[in-house]
Amino acid sequence: MTARRPRAGERGNTLAEFAVVLTGAMLLLFGVIDFSRAAYTYHLLSNAARLGTRYAIVRGSACTFSGCPASASDIQTYVRGLAGELNTSSITVDTTWATSTGCSGSPYQGPGCQVTVQVSYPLHLMVVPLMPAFTMTISTSSSMIISQ
Repeated sequence: MTARRPRAGERGNTLAEFAVVLTGAMLLLFGVIDFSRAAYTYHLLSNAARLGTRYAIVRGSACTFSGCPASASDIQTYVRGLAGELNTSSITVDTTWATSTGCSGSPYQGPGCQVTVQVSYPLHLMVVPLMPAFTMTISTSSSMIISQ
């Protein structure tokens, strides 16, 4: 077998096709990496919100050990401590106690009252190096009833 020699107008065709395919493959690769980072961050924040809510429900106004009742700043410090892989200063933690029948005081931290912890984090995506920086805010929340 003999190799076919490229015609005069076909020289460099392979290099151009490779550049087009490589660009598409790199966009796909960076997209998969960013999607994976976003899913990981959401999972981490979701777990931190759940554990922060758990921290709040066992430290209501009726608990008997130190650190009770839990304040919003205590919960924020606890949640930020759970997300060590992220920039903890960028994590926003909002804690709210729901006002409902039978819940009195301010904040409403008695047994049977509801507490909600909402956590958000700005994730900087690296989708395409040619595009301007894109930031996506990932947020999640968790609500539970105070047990003590």
